[in-house]
Amino acid sequence: MKKKCIIGIIIIVIAIITAFVVYNIIKENGRNYEIEKVDNYNYFVVMQNNLYGVIDKTGNTIISPKYQEVKIPNPEKAVFVCYEENNTKVLNEKNEEILTNYTNVEPIGLKNIASDLMYEKSVLRYAKDGKYGLIDFEGKEITKPIYDELEGLPYKEGELLVKQNEKYGVINIKGNNLVDIEYETITVDGYFTNENQYKNAGYIVSIKTEEGYRYGYIKNDGKEIAKPQYNELSRITGIKDDENIYLLGSKNGQYGISKNGEDIIQNAYQSIRYDEVNNVFVIEKSKKYGIANIEGKELVPLNYNQIDITGMYIYAQNDQGITVYDSQGTQVNMNANIAILNTSNENYKIKIDNENGSKYSIIDKDGKELTKETYNYIEYLYDNYFIASKDTGKLGVIDEKGNIKVELKYSSLQEIQGTKLLQATISEEKKTEVYSSTMEVVASMQNAVIENNEEYIKVYNGSETILLSKEGNVLENTQVYSNNKLFAQKKDDKWGFVDKSSNVIVDYKYEAVTEFNQYGFAAVKLNGKWGAINEQGQEVVEPKYDLANEIEPFFIGKYYRVTYGYGEFYFTDKV
Repeated sequence: MKKKCIIGIIIIVIAIITAFVVYNIIKENGRNYEIEKVDNYNYFVVMQNNLYGVIDKTGNTIISPKYQEVKIPNPEKAVFVCYEENNTKVLNEKNEEILTNYTNVEPIGLKNIASDLMYEKSVLRYAKDGKYGLIDFEGKEITKPIYDELEGLPYKEGELLVKQNEKYGVINIKGNNLVDIEYETITVDGYFTNENQYKNAGYIVSIKTEEGYRYGYIKNDGKEIAKPQYNELSRITGIKDDENIYLLGSKNGQYGISKNGEDIIQNAYQSIRYDEVNNVFVIEKSKKYGIANIEGKELVPLNYNQIDITGMYIYAQNDQGITVYDSQGTQVNMNANIAILNTSNENYKIKIDNENGSKYSIIDKDGKELTKETYNYIEYLYDNYFIASKDTGKLGVIDEKGNIKVELKYSSLQEIQGTKLLQATISEEKKTEVYSSTMEVVASMQNAVIENNEEYIKVYNGSETILLSKEGNVLENTQVYSNNKLFAQKKDDKWGFVDKSSNVIVDYKYEAVTEFNQYGFAAVKLNGKWGAINEQGQEVVEPKYDLANEIEPFFIGKYYRVTYGYGEFYFTDKV
């Protein structure tokens, strides 16, 4: 009997553990969702006579332009939200009304998200009796119409801010609760990394008390790590740590720091600020300043009237003078007028002498001076190269010994993102030059626009185009647009098109042209007007459009693209 009882208890324990694990898996999976990807743009909004419709990627009319507004939430799918005076309906590519079981169906706008797509790509909002619900593009109901408000959550695609009974919460596009609907306000904390964007950002929430609003914090996994008890609360987004969350909060005017909900610096300070370079906090109490490290340990005592941090050293000033500390809180015997900046190359540092104005020089990791001259400004670039300027304020490039590699003559000079190419501009001449990683000019052009594509760099101004690899090699258009049938070519100041065998297919007669776009159309300019040709070299619309503000117009069939508002665009044939 005793044995059976023990076995029974074991079975019950296993069942409880199993149920707990299953519950947690379901709960975790309930928070997961995928953002739908759009690989092909199949449909576009078109405008004629100030009314809107839809065309496909060949320029054929799918929905006649007769609506006050048309929105395409996912350009890969034939779901078109069409607005009339007092009505909204959803049509497919056959001009048939769909989703008729629902009323007031609308796309959900994205907020503060860098994308040329403006809406949630897999769900729609509908309304019934003044309440909102969620459906997918096939008409499957995701939530009942139970929300007073339902809209996109800033920075978080796939997450929706909802309101019930004057309280806010967050759900995802699967309809699952991420933050319970019990708060006065909900905002995203702003935490961002290049790798994960805002994926690991959490939520700052508030409740209303007799004393006013109180703020708390909920992680992106839904776990509350700070109860709503703070007068002010923010995440220290400069600390790039996906696993640990550092919050700066105030209670009754006193600031403190918590890590994952545990206080590491008590709420006893008038101000706290984070220094990202040295990974320390500057703390203030009773107008005295000190330094604490990332774990809250005091490194520099609260004895100073002022603390400044420049580069890798901390400069603490009181009535006795300035004491210099390193980021570990150790006193350093060095001139208080000297600042040292680390670079991303451990072999080099930048020294700033502030005794008689800021003078910059380059030193090695042991502090040895490498440059014989000083500069008004130095910034590390890559390898052994530095951007520098002298008395004129013009910028150029020097190596670690001060040898000039790019003449100091440019108004602006910067690296083209994702490459080792430099974009250098002389403003007064409206001239842009591109330098390779070996500091050689590979492109030079007036009024240039630089377009950084995934596999190549395009430098153009409407009458001239230079194509570059990410390494700075000049490319032929046949290399870059290898899938095209025809290629732009210039002869005697006129443009035409040739095939891959260099046979002339379109005569040299145009003032300017573009290469063919992914939909098989190229823009051509004649007598100051723009038109378009197809891949057979035939004019689909004769040059008749005055597009003076367009360097390279974009056509689909007879329609050209117009960009407006927050990156939204439509196509039109308006002359």
